[in-house]
Amino acid sequence: MSKRDYYDVLGVEKGASKEEIKKSYRKLARKYHPDVNKADDAADKFKEAKEAYEVLGDDQKRAQYDQFGHAGASGQGFGGFGGGAQDFGGFGDIFDMFFGGGGRTRDPNAPQQGADLQYTMVLDFEEAIFGKETDITIPSEEECDTCNGSGAKPGTSKKTCSHCNGSGQLNQEQNTPFGRVVNRRVCHYCNGTGSIIPDKCNTCGGTGSVKKNKKIHINIPAGIDEGQQIRVTGKGEPGKNGGPAGDLYVVVQIRPHDFFIREGDHIFCELPLTITQAALGDEVEVPTVHGKVKLKVPAGTQTGKTFRLKGKGAPNVRGRGQGDQHIKVKVMTPTQLTDRQKELLREFNEIGGNESTDEQDENIFQRFKKAFKGD
Repeated sequence: MSKRDYYDVLGVEKGASKEEIKKSYRKLARKYHPDVNKADDAADKFKEAKEAYEVLGDDQKRAQYDQFGHAGASGQGFGGFGGGAQDFGGFGDIFDMFFGGGGRTRDPNAPQQGADLQYTMVLDFEEAIFGKETDITIPSEEECDTCNGSGAKPGTSKKTCSHCNGSGQLNQEQNTPFGRVVNRRVCHYCNGTGSIIPDKCNTCGGTGSVKKNKKIHINIPAGIDEGQQIRVTGKGEPGKNGGPAGDLYVVVQIRPHDFFIREGDHIFCELPLTITQAALGDEVEVPTVHGKVKLKVPAGTQTGKTFRLKGKGAPNVRGRGQGDQHIKVKVMTPTQLTDRQKELLREFNEIGGNESTDEQDENIFQRFKKAFKGD
């Protein structure tokens, strides 16, 4: 059976550029590679495309083929696959695509860092403001005291895996169109450790570690806020094969306060005042997280008025100063009046108690009347 024209095999014109030839070949190689295409004729088509590319992808061989055809290629190494990697001209990236480019297998016996742990700590409002020191108890994987982490029963030891001879890897040879390829796989007899444990420790079952509760001292910095976390280096799971331990991350949640609301480093609250206090003014005691302070309320204070107590908020957790406390006034309207109180309020209203003390401002009651009179 005569060979097909190489240009027809690759589906390109006779004057095609090297880039066009290479692009067409890659497309066919991906389509018909035996590891991808399981059709009966896939291997033959792949081999045919490979042979065509070996000729047309080489300037000298292509010139000879254009002049003499298949007959002129005799003895020049056009046909077949050859025996060495040097005959794979231009196929390196296709090989990488299917075989991973000779990627490295991680040594299972190499030191490995332990896993990180996370712990959620709930704090009272004031504890987050001022910080605290405390101990927490967390479950963790710790080295088995019975076998000292070896996994072997006391008095016995690990043995070199006879299947991989201690390498932790098994080699599998496979014949491919490129020649013989050696694939390395993790030894499933020893799980890549290179050793087996004939007599396993009764305490840990051969794992070398056991579940324990460990106590850790935690220093909560002043000013920590909701959702922030503290990293405690080296207090996570222990490492393997001599690797370092992981870290512990303590995530903070804060219980809400009955009176205060926190936003960042600032604290907010509402101050209830009686009508008399708001109208005549007063000096009142205001609670803060730092203790009570006196606040002078001027006469005529209205609901919504905000006062600021500088430096009475939360400290910045990074040491960048101190927040403030903001106090919003809320004038409380009495709901249960005695007959005498009602009489006095009526008298107050009759003598002009609803007039503004500021001539430049219209009293809200006056504006309310105008809205209905159409003034």
